[in-house]
Parts: sequence; C-alpha cells; structure tokens
Amino acid sequence: MEIDKRWGIIYCPKKGFRNSRKLWQKVLRALDERNVKYDFVQSESIESVERLMNMFIANGYKDIIIVGGDSALSDAVNCLMNVDKKVRDGISLGVIPNGVINDFARFWDFKENEVQQTVDWLIKHRVRKIDLGCVRYENSEGESKKHYFLNCVNIGLVADLMNQRRQVRKTLGSRTLAFIISFWVMLFHRMDYKMKLKINADIIDRKVMNVCVGSGPGYGQTPNAVPYNGLLDVSVVHHPEIKQLFAGIWLLLTGRFLNHRNVHPYRTREVLIEEARHALVGVDGNLMEKPAGSFRITVEQEVINFLIPA
Repeated sequence: MEIDKRWGIIYCPKKGFRNSRKLWQKVLRALDERNVKYDFVQSESIESVERLMNMFIANGYKDIIIVGGDSALSDAVNCLMNVDKKVRDGISLGVIPNGVINDFARFWDFKENEVQQTVDWLIKHRVRKIDLGCVRYENSEGESKKHYFLNCVNIGLVADLMNQRRQVRKTLGSRTLAFIISFWVMLFHRMDYKMKLKINADIIDRKVMNVCVGSGPGYGQTPNAVPYNGLLDVSVVHHPEIKQLFAGIWLLLTGRFLNHRNVHPYRTREVLIEEARHALVGVDGNLMEKPAGSFRITVEQEVINFLIPA
C-alpha cells in the first residue's frame, strides 16, 4: 500500500496513569478489526512530538493521528504551521483522546472511553478547516516568534498554577498530589498581576488575576469560543476575595464561569498585551517562553485540516 494511504500515529502515553496502556491496546484492536493500515511511533517526551511529526511529514503521510491530549495536539499544529502551506494543505490531523486534559477532543465529541466510535469517525475522513490562535512576540534575544494554539492562552494565575504543579510533580512524581498541593499553595500566592491590555476599543490598565484568550473552549474559561469563526473569546478575571474565588471555581466546574461578577468577557480578532508584569504565559496547558515586552494574540482562519465526527 502506498505510504500516503497509511495513517501515521503518534502515541503519547500518560505517564503515571495505569489505564493509559489499556487504552492503547483498545486503539490497536479497533484499528486491526477495521483493517486500517497504519504505522505508529511512541512519544517519549513533550519534545519528541515535534520530531515525530516532522518524520511523518517528511515521509509523505497524509493522515496523522495523535493519541494524546491538548498539549500533544498543540505541539502537532505548531509543527504543521512550520511547513510550506502546500504541504500542510495536503495533511489531515486527527485525535484519539488520551491526555490529562482533552478539551479540544471533547469539543468535537471525541471521548476517551469510546475508542471504537472515534476510529469509525476517523475512517470516514470528514475534514473541517479550523482556526488557530497565534501569539506573536519577541524573545529575550530580540527574535520575532510565533506560537500557535488550538485551545487557549492563559496569562497570570492559571499559567502560574501550571508552573507550580510541574515543579511539585518533579519532586513528588504524582500528578494528583501535585495538583492538590499546587492549588493549596495558590491560596497563599500572588493572585494579581499588573497588566495593560487592549481589546477592541477597551484599554484595561489595572491589576488582573488571569486573562484567558481562547480559540477553543479554554478549559471552561471561554466556553462559547469555537475554532471556526475567525474570532477569539477573552475572559479577564479581576482579583476576587477568597469567598468569591471559591464561588468562581464552582462556576467554572459547572460550566457557568462567565456568570461570575469578577469575570469580564470579550470577543475580538486581536488582543494586545502591552504589559503583563511578572505574569507567566501558558499555551494549551504548557508554559511558553516569556515574551520580552509587549505581545499580540491574533487568530488565523482555516489553516489546519482537522478530522471531525461524521
């Protein structure tokens, strides 16, 4: 069979999760039962997704499936955006959810416990052009950089929480314990950051707890965002009192985040961050290198072929 008729599959195991290998066995069984032709490789680290994507692209694979979560998908789309448009337009990206966070897959109704249904949908090869968000910035060396995202960018507390969790996990080795400890530390940690933002005609120049810019659902912070309308949804969270903070967490978990009185929603094509003093930047669940000075978040329309349910 010609190489461009085979799927290239990148398996990204969830380290520390016992059921990750079981899901992979289900994936292999579903593929074999349906006579899907494929080649697969296993990602050993976050950095290896980009290397494996480049390998599949260079070898002419036209359907590349990520068995992973939002972080792995984000690495994959950044890799695709670095190749020539003519090459990228001939490649379709798909997902079989297997991450700690699977928000982008869940948006399309792909579920981790429904592997056979997911494989059936992927076989039908229904393609939709989707948007990507893009962070444009300069690094500390003065180089112009772009970082693309499927789901969201967080500036402030959420990115700081990601960093805290990663540091604790390196020490303790447990994802769950790392999240609990990081959340507890957050209660006694800096909760506001001096920012100056321009969103549409509004200038926000004050202390802000978190800014989430979503091309997708944004882990509940931009629940109305969709990756196909050429727009970004933004939630700006002003610093609440502790009681209001817990109320906000409850509204986030129940899908009503925008109802919180300290959350200010916007819809736009561009966000200019003129200042975000001491605030970390997280992109699709991973920390991004800190921009030097101001930076801009925009949206690029219909740039990735994504396999969606039929």
